Amino acid sequence: MNRRTALASAAAFAALGTQGLALAQAFPSKTITLQVPFAPGGTTDIIGRVMSEPLGKALGQSVIVLNRAGGGGVVGAQELSRQAPDGHYIGVATVSTTAANPAINPKIPYDTLNDFTPIINIAATPNVIAVHPSFPAKDFKGFLDVIKKNPGRYSYASSGTGGIGHLQTELFKSLTNTFITHIPYRGAGPALNDTVGGQVPIIFDNLPSALPHILSGRLIAIVVAAPQRVAALPNVPTFKEVGLEPVNRMAYYGLIGPKGMAPEVVNKIHGAAVEALKDPAVRKRIEDTGSLVVGNSPTEFAAQIKAEFEVYKQVVAKQQLKLD
Repeated sequence: MNRRTALASAAAFAALGTQGLALAQAFPSKTITLQVPFAPGGTTDIIGRVMSEPLGKALGQSVIVLNRAGGGGVVGAQELSRQAPDGHYIGVATVSTTAANPAINPKIPYDTLNDFTPIINIAATPNVIAVHPSFPAKDFKGFLDVIKKNPGRYSYASSGTGGIGHLQTELFKSLTNTFITHIPYRGAGPALNDTVGGQVPIIFDNLPSALPHILSGRLIAIVVAAPQRVAALPNVPTFKEVGLEPVNRMAYYGLIGPKGMAPEVVNKIHGAAVEALKDPAVRKRIEDTGSLVVGNSPTEFAAQIKAEFEVYKQVVAKQQLKLD
């Protein structure tokens, strides 16, 4: 490289650095949309709303939550992938939208590993199978006995086709040689409403949205997916304890944007989220749901999404799971 070329390259890099700095300083220049790809009332919505105010405070700009439900989160994720990558439209990423659904749905309208910019994993949450109080069993042994003796008689609700609740329950059915009919909803909120109301007897849901109903007695927890028993439910076993370790996977909830976001903007949003998670009140609201605060880096979150996607692809292939 001659001196003229070297100087030109140095100037180009300097210009890029200046441009990136200017971009970061200019962001945010307007209200930020935080999209939730499910209906109000579910865990994704809870996490989004817990984060929106402190995130906006840290960024110095309003953050509004926008629910875009449908297709087990696919509708919202597809919409997010098509937004301008300027940081003003970001979304809550879930294991359903970025791993489970892409693994089981060959026609999904986005590339989960290439169409998004991972920013941060906010929280890891347990999952739970719960039943309406009218269900004729109140613990795991009785639950398994009832559905084994009555194939096809009972149905279960989930937040949507291809989501973690759907895929994990299908895995549970495959491992236990049982059959319960899937009833998909446009988010955990509507699914919970119908289960609490007795229209559907069983639900596989994330614990944060189901826990208030369990603690109030409107639902009965049967088994949880968590590293150990949940403090709020000390008498409820984990899937690992009952011999179903493949189902014992927690969910994640993080922030992502469209592909092509400038690193400076990503880092600014990430820094704001980390700052928000330092607030004891924010941490308490997340932890009170049974969730664990994570707060990892963009690179770590990207690696986590890729790893979970690979896990669910293997689950789908091994168990020969298919969409309803």
